[in-house]
Amino acid sequence: MAGAAEGAGVSGERPIRVLVADDQTVVREGIVMLLGLLPGIEVVGAAGDGEEAVRMVAELAPDVVLMDLRMPRCDGVEATRRIRAAHPATEVVVLTTYADDDSLFPALQAGARGYLTKDAGAEEIARAVADVRSGAGALSPQVQRRLLDRLSVTPAAPAPGTPSGHPVASPVPVPQSQSQSQPPAALPDGLTVREAEVLALIADGLSNAEIAGELFVSQATVKTHINNLFAKTAVRDRAQAVAYAFRHGIRRSS
Repeated sequence: MAGAAEGAGVSGERPIRVLVADDQTVVREGIVMLLGLLPGIEVVGAAGDGEEAVRMVAELAPDVVLMDLRMPRCDGVEATRRIRAAHPATEVVVLTTYADDDSLFPALQAGARGYLTKDAGAEEIARAVADVRSGAGALSPQVQRRLLDRLSVTPAAPAPGTPSGHPVASPVPVPQSQSQSQPPAALPDGLTVREAEVLALIADGLSNAEIAGELFVSQATVKTHINNLFAKTAVRDRAQAVAYAFRHGIRRSS
């Protein structure tokens, strides 16, 4: 069953083609109906489990899959992993009841670029679909807080001079004319100070345009920094970049 929003996106581009995957018929049909009312979105299909979702992605080549996690035969995490491996042009946004660690982290590691809970409103879902289609991440505020709570708790570093110990880096303030981001002095994986600033702003949920405005540079420059830092840190998307930033303490100062 598929519905289509009338007209193209805001900029005149073709509608974003979405596949919905959820094993609960009422929920699945409700999401399809909701998306069908939103401008710039075309629902191309609906799957009742992960196995069917993988098959339908191969047949329909949607831009984005809205993926439930708890489904029979093939759960949402495994379906996401298979879809991202075989069809990298198709993005996945998780839409689930659960925001616990055992649901969140495996989904992001499997390649999901977005993660929403089912209390999200129509505007939030539409924004998430558009964001991941444009290459951004889409994490609900609740999920971002969960990531922060989990990843900001790191084990104490061994004392300097021990076999596995390394000196703890002290923060290096970034000139206020550039940004309020404060990456640590000893940046991981060869990141430059500017790349760390960009990473901190990504972790704060800013879009490329907002980062460009914050740093007074062009969006093309921002994209170059993002490509470089993705390559250095071996992250695949903005959701993984957020996790990396929190894990390494790279974030904006309050």
